[in-house]
Amino acid sequence: MRRYETIVIIDPDLSNEQRLPIFEKLKDLIARQDGFLVVVDEWGDKRLAYEIKKRSRGYYVRLDFCGTGALVNEMERFFRIDDSILKYMTVLLDKDADVERIKEQMAEAEASKEQTAQDTTASDDESTAATKDKLDDSEPEDKQDEPEISESQAVESETTQTETNEEEK
Repeated sequence: MRRYETIVIIDPDLSNEQRLPIFEKLKDLIARQDGFLVVVDEWGDKRLAYEIKKRSRGYYVRLDFCGTGALVNEMERFFRIDDSILKYMTVLLDKDADVERIKEQMAEAEASKEQTAQDTTASDDESTAATKDKLDDSEPEDKQDEPEISESQAVESETTQTETNEEEK
């Protein structure tokens, strides 16, 4: 099997509910053609470099999948028929993709992501508890008084400010 990457630009005026059927059709098409969908990245609404079908913006989606040339042909036929697809481009990433190895890598990445999330949550809980303990154990500190300004220093600073203001006028 070969591994492909397809970038699709969809009409930005479509709502999420209107985009969902497009994604479902693509997933179904890949499954029917014995392909394997690795990932769907929605990059979101972005400004186009030039107008396409009188649109200056587009909703970008990246599909990473494994399949045959027939699958790519069928997907591109779907893109040409659907009016909500502004532009698309498919690129061959790997001629001899090992689907089992890709599935293993995805599982490892998911496991490490979950482990990182658990570690982060645990360390946040520990640091929150430690901070709370420190706050409970510490005694309230007395506020330090600000240094007092003598009357003569206050008069000097007022005089300096007045002289500066008069010079500016």
